[in-house]
Amino acid sequence: MESQVVDAGSSRKDSLLLLVAAALFAGGLFAFYYLDPQLATVVRLLILLAAFGAAAAIGYRTQTGRDVWDAISGARTELRKVIWPTKQESVQTTIMIAVVVVIMALLMWGLDSTLLYGVEKLTGRGS
Repeated sequence: MESQVVDAGSSRKDSLLLLVAAALFAGGLFAFYYLDPQLATVVRLLILLAAFGAAAAIGYRTQTGRDVWDAISGARTELRKVIWPTKQESVQTTIMIAVVVVIMALLMWGLDSTLLYGVEKLTGRGS
């Protein structure tokens, strides 16, 4: 097993950068809602997007940010490998599921009615 050596300065720098990124994002959210009466929605949305973009750019400069980006890239790669069902397969599967749900609903209704009839007969409340 290899031991990983982490530079304490790098870790502090990463923590500081993540804190700045979080503050930028929180500031963008605050500005979006605080400036509601003064600015148009489009301008506030642009401020929010700029704050999010700046926070993402700063966050990417950290090891955690690069790890998250690598995970997202890997997920996109795996997503491209998926063999998606055709429209016909999707419709057939949906119809099969609907039929099974209806059958189970009828079985549960029948069981409920039978048990209700039995309880009413045992307790003498049946008509």
